Amino acid sequence: MASDVRDVLSAAVDAVGGTERPGQIAMAEAVQEAFDTERHLLVQAGTGTGKSLGYLVPSLLHGERVVIATATLNLQHQLVERDIPALKEAAREVLDDVPHHAVVKGRGNYACLHRVREGAPDDQGTLVEVPEGTLGAEVVALREWAEQQAEGGHVGDRDAAPSHNERAWRQVSVTARECLGAQRCPYALECFAERAREDAQQAHIVVTNHAMLAIDAIDGVPMLPEFGTVVIDEAHELAARVTQAATQELDPAGIERAARRARPHLTEPAAADDLSDAADALADTLTHISPGRIEEAPQPLRAALDLVRDTARACFSAFGKERAGEEPDPARQQARSAVDELRQVAERMARDSDTDVLWLGELRTGQQLRIAPIDVSGALRDKLFGEKTVVLTSATLALGGSFDPVARSLGLWEDSQWRGLDVGSPFDYAKQGMLYVARHLPAPGRDGLEEDQLGEIAALVKAAGGRTLGLFSSRRGAERAAEYVRMALPDIEVLCQGDAQLPELARRFVDEPRTCLFGTLSLWQGVDLPGDTCTLVIIDRIPFPRPDDPLMSARQRLVEKRGGNGFMQVAAHHAALLLAQGAGRLIRRADDRGVVAMLDPRIVTARYGAFLASSLPPLWRTTDRATVVAALGRLDAAAAERAAS
Repeated sequence: MASDVRDVLSAAVDAVGGTERPGQIAMAEAVQEAFDTERHLLVQAGTGTGKSLGYLVPSLLHGERVVIATATLNLQHQLVERDIPALKEAAREVLDDVPHHAVVKGRGNYACLHRVREGAPDDQGTLVEVPEGTLGAEVVALREWAEQQAEGGHVGDRDAAPSHNERAWRQVSVTARECLGAQRCPYALECFAERAREDAQQAHIVVTNHAMLAIDAIDGVPMLPEFGTVVIDEAHELAARVTQAATQELDPAGIERAARRARPHLTEPAAADDLSDAADALADTLTHISPGRIEEAPQPLRAALDLVRDTARACFSAFGKERAGEEPDPARQQARSAVDELRQVAERMARDSDTDVLWLGELRTGQQLRIAPIDVSGALRDKLFGEKTVVLTSATLALGGSFDPVARSLGLWEDSQWRGLDVGSPFDYAKQGMLYVARHLPAPGRDGLEEDQLGEIAALVKAAGGRTLGLFSSRRGAERAAEYVRMALPDIEVLCQGDAQLPELARRFVDEPRTCLFGTLSLWQGVDLPGDTCTLVIIDRIPFPRPDDPLMSARQRLVEKRGGNGFMQVAAHHAALLLAQGAGRLIRRADDRGVVAMLDPRIVTARYGAFLASSLPPLWRTTDRATVVAALGRLDAAAAERAAS
């Protein structure tokens, strides 16, 4: 089978105009072996390896259905719209039969024909003949588009929809809980979401996301067709995405809103009043609790949660049963689902389980309780790795030079269950880039950036002639640095996250190379800015989680309770992943050159620094500022010369 993998991979690489890469071949053959032996595989494939084809080729050739799960919509779109079609076209040259592929997304990603044709329960009057640019105009355009999709037999996928905002999309879509169901919806035969599910039943390769995979495999809710093999790309995100999918919220304003929506549909309207009273009781109780983690719920909070649970249950019962032949009422369905969800969340919070962490946060509309699983490794081990053959891949899986930290965090505790493979990168990091650690600076303080750090940033940006991506641990830090550099270097434009939408900022950063882009976590991962646009990446501090982060602090305590090192296994692990992703923004192709500047000296002075440093790309390393400033100056001059020629 290895020869088949090589033949198809070679044809696919030729089709996309690429070149053969040893790491890509090694990865494809290892993935095929994992499929055949049913042994889990962790593959670290550095930037430029072409890892998508590295797992797509053996997936195409595998004898059974393969599910491919990604963390981001960008990668999902790339796979479905570019990589898989190119691979299938190339494979036709060497295969007699090329299998079908499909994509499965959450129901909210598809237009709902019932809502399009019957209207949303919260529509405020008719939305016709309204000026362009308004919410109403966007909704009208979306409704027209959805009808065109239905007439043409298309999928009604949000990615193909006209430009719109989130509020407009909510007017033409439903969540899984709001859906009337195939048995009751008059438009079920045309339903875009159902057609996507049916298409997936016929597919050999099914592309989805981490959250859908978690709901299907871990929660046991059937979202995907039957499968025994899965490839998880962007696997460094898996634990966080699974945690996110299992996180729930409860706040008094949401309870009051659910009661208000339920009242017109109840056989006993007083049940809605009782639920509103429970919202008031919870709001009053929360005023006496400090924001942050609630290690043991005090008695008044337990009583308030019990009251919400019990009144939500009574309210749910007061909806009564629909009479046979009665027209489905989407407003009633949504209200009923909202009340039942309240009951489930309040019940989970009232349980005060050792496996969950409960905390109180602040919203603009008031206070909100949140609950999440402390540790998802057991669920992943039992429900995913125990049932399926899994390949996990990412550019950052080996932390501190070992796959063990990531494997353990995902529930792969026994080495016999899995193997790790680092296929490297085609880039020569040591020749293409530097890692500069500003050892002379003081360790970052709690108050954010000081004059020493700000001066260092300005000096580096000046040497680079702009061309800088600044990655900061807080929005406040990014904004302060942007303000300082604008004052110190008025000839260099500095864009800061929040000035405009991120895609617009990234476009301007690419179009105007002598520009800086400063921002926070959304810039640390998934931003691809090759070439002279980005020759300097500045990282202000090691991105440890905040000491008061409820989830991370709970996980550290759990590790320590089990006899482990909570700081290293949780905080340092978290920081290493983000550092590797952030530093990876610099070298995106073979002719990229530049510097990653780390303003936090602890990476070379602290005991844990070696672990963090060994998680980074193998750039040439220095602590000498003069060397770095000179190198940046040469890169700036060379880029200016290329731009002028």
